[in-house]
Amino acid sequence: MLTPSTVTFIALTALFAYSFYAVLYAGQLSLAQAGFASLGGFTATLVVPDHAIAGLNPIIIGVPVGAAVGACAAFVLGIPVMRLRGVYLAIATLGFGEVVRLILINLPDWTGGANGTVVHKWVTPGIAWAALIVVAYWFWRLAPSRLGRALTAVREDELAARAMGIDVTRHRMFAFVAAGAIAGVYGVLISYFSRLISPNDFNFPAAVNGLVTAVVGGAVMFVGPLLGSTFFTLVPEIQRAVGVQAGWIRPLISNILLLVVILFLPGGFAGLIPLRRSKVPTGTATVEMKPLPEPGTPLVSLTEISKDYGGVHAVRDVSLEIRAGDVVGLIGPNGAGKTTLVNLLTGLTIPSHGRGVVAGIDLGTVAPHTFPAAGVCRTFQQSKLFDRLTVLDNVVIGAHVVSRPTVLRRLVWLPSARRDERDVLHRAAAALARVGLSEQANTKASQLSYGDRRRVEIARALAAHPALLILDEPAAGMNHVEAAELSDVIRRLAADGTTVLLIEHNVRMVLNTCERILVLEFGALIADGTPADITSNPAVVAAYLGSEAVS
Repeated sequence: MLTPSTVTFIALTALFAYSFYAVLYAGQLSLAQAGFASLGGFTATLVVPDHAIAGLNPIIIGVPVGAAVGACAAFVLGIPVMRLRGVYLAIATLGFGEVVRLILINLPDWTGGANGTVVHKWVTPGIAWAALIVVAYWFWRLAPSRLGRALTAVREDELAARAMGIDVTRHRMFAFVAAGAIAGVYGVLISYFSRLISPNDFNFPAAVNGLVTAVVGGAVMFVGPLLGSTFFTLVPEIQRAVGVQAGWIRPLISNILLLVVILFLPGGFAGLIPLRRSKVPTGTATVEMKPLPEPGTPLVSLTEISKDYGGVHAVRDVSLEIRAGDVVGLIGPNGAGKTTLVNLLTGLTIPSHGRGVVAGIDLGTVAPHTFPAAGVCRTFQQSKLFDRLTVLDNVVIGAHVVSRPTVLRRLVWLPSARRDERDVLHRAAAALARVGLSEQANTKASQLSYGDRRRVEIARALAAHPALLILDEPAAGMNHVEAAELSDVIRRLAADGTTVLLIEHNVRMVLNTCERILVLEFGALIADGTPADITSNPAVVAAYLGSEAVS
């Protein structure tokens, strides 16, 4: 049953599935891989000779050419389609694959048209498995690296990833180009194994089969594509061994398994294997934190900043200043513009007019992911933890902007990579200790109470060692005990030198926590002062209780 051809097909099918795994790892759904494979395969026919080169297998020329062609095609296609998400991305990439197939069919002098062209058989089981091992090794070493963590964050929640300083567009493009390179290699190898390359070998069903193999095998662990390939390649072999010749059995099993995986096993076959989790480090960290700004240093300076949505003035001519060491509260009724103002301060929203400088960055001039590197981190109204990860792994990702790239060093097992990753774990553990959650480090985020989830989000932001920490309604939904504990945490952070901007509906908590309070109403700043000033301000009382209460 395990003939050399079967063993080779397991490797080649897994290799193709890895091209889908590469984009699924970053939360994308692409069906362009068949097109990339056909371009790589047919381009190789132009450069791979019909004879050995100095005793070497000529496929060594075709493999890098296929990888380069597939990567270049993915990059060119990615420029317009990387702005798409979900089903729209799938449809666009599917269209690309079909366009490539039809173009190749209509170039018979090069491709042989629909009948294809005959090539020599240069691919052996050893070559196929060597290529598979290289790709699988790459994904194995990628997962715990800084790049792997960033791709995981992009997959789980793109908005949260941006807030942690991750360039989402660049990382999505990286995954897309990697998928193109792997698919290009597959196109070369499958062509020079089967001895015939035809445009119709890379059609829509071929793309779907590759996707199903990756999904059923599992997109959460690097062995998933290999598990899926082994299963689907052996199904027809088992059929023949027991004397069942019905050709419809394999697609039936594929579709049933796909349904089962989607409904009951979202991690695929690989999801049955326990994931290796980051461990809480022992000892002390070897890295030093950069000093925070001196108290009194301007961190936020807004001059008549505004944001309009058509005829709606979400923020109107707001001018304010926040200096290092301040603990500032921002309150206001629902719809006052608090979250819009926070989005302006963190680059998620571009101001309509006015000028603002935050941590040395002119608002509206740079992408949101640059703010954490400048020392500005935030949390969100709605919890944006990565529920499939542990508390520690969540916080480790938050240290993205203060950690160093390690993936290339991990490939060659340099000790410095391990040292840098250990230092990142120390940063994360220290951030958890600051919010009092060290004992929950190995707990999955999905198992936390609401109050603990909010504290983990604060720890994740603290892992980047921010100068300015912006908390957007962190006490929403908390009871008075949890809110009091959170208030204590914020005061401790302030005592450590972190500047805090607290946006909150719980006015009592803000009054007890903050030294200075800003009040928004209908997008305009109506009050700025100490807690005592705010509680006695008629405009503030009117905003919350109505003008009749003031009179």
